[in-house]
Amino acid sequence: MKNDIGRLSLRRLRQNSHVRELVREHRVCVEQLIQPYFVVDGLKDREAVPGMTGTYRDTPDTLLAQIDRDMEAGVRKMLLFGVPAEKKDRAFTSDFTARQLAAIKRRFGADLFVAVDVCLCSYTTHGQCGILTAEGDHVENSATVTELAKAALGFAQAGADCVAPSDMMDGRIAAIRAALDGADLDRTLLMSYSAKFHSKFYGPFRAAADSAPKGAVALKDRATYQIDPGSPRDALASSLRDAEEGADILMVKPGLPYLDVLASLSRAIPTKPWAVYEVSGEYAALELMAEKGLVNGPAAHAESWTAFVRAGASMIITYGARYAQKWLNA
Repeated sequence: MKNDIGRLSLRRLRQNSHVRELVREHRVCVEQLIQPYFVVDGLKDREAVPGMTGTYRDTPDTLLAQIDRDMEAGVRKMLLFGVPAEKKDRAFTSDFTARQLAAIKRRFGADLFVAVDVCLCSYTTHGQCGILTAEGDHVENSATVTELAKAALGFAQAGADCVAPSDMMDGRIAAIRAALDGADLDRTLLMSYSAKFHSKFYGPFRAAADSAPKGAVALKDRATYQIDPGSPRDALASSLRDAEEGADILMVKPGLPYLDVLASLSRAIPTKPWAVYEVSGEYAALELMAEKGLVNGPAAHAESWTAFVRAGASMIITYGARYAQKWLNA
């Protein structure tokens, strides 16, 4: 019997893997992925991060060994989070992280793109992303920006290819760009967490980076500086400002809960490349479902990454970058 749908059939372009591959509009490749790492001052042995398959709090030595293994698996881009042993309230030193950056660049050179997170949450006694007022109820913007610019400059001088401020303070992009340019480090990339939301998906990360808000201070969360989940206009204003102040790359964080924001922002600001962070809670959720037999984990991660690219991201920060060569073929 003759097929009565004839010329209207859409399924001809879905009928086998060869055709589907030929007509696919959006693709994810290993080269787009950035692997995060945590290196912890004073740690004697590496520690697994609960809920985060294959993710560790590393010592300086185990960090280098892990990067070696990951490069064999195709990783060529990384994002470093340094966790100092000493916590302070102001006058911070970022020497520990700078030393790790220098060691990484000595070992791997130009074969590895090294970005570094710039924030104070792992440095403060209270876990907030900046210097608090005497009353402990608010982050002092100007004083915090000064510290952030100092840290970013030190990281760039240690060899970082890219500095990535995640604090969400006003004016920090302009201050960091001025510090870098003033030190003849104008080739250092500046990747702004320009649309970082006050999300509940950061839990495992905060354990890994020792960065959860804590202590007997009035300020209990980060709602006064991170973006409210219901305020996409704020994300646009923040991203436009950071682009104007000199950010080379803009970012949306988290990923899947904010795909609409990523799609909207990447259309509104098409002159800048967009990054997205598949945050610890997103990664852990997929891993937990896979552990319970509820989903094909590798395929689910690859599907999420495809959604990010479809929404406008050209780069993805994910804890699964080290598995991408296998997962993208799952």
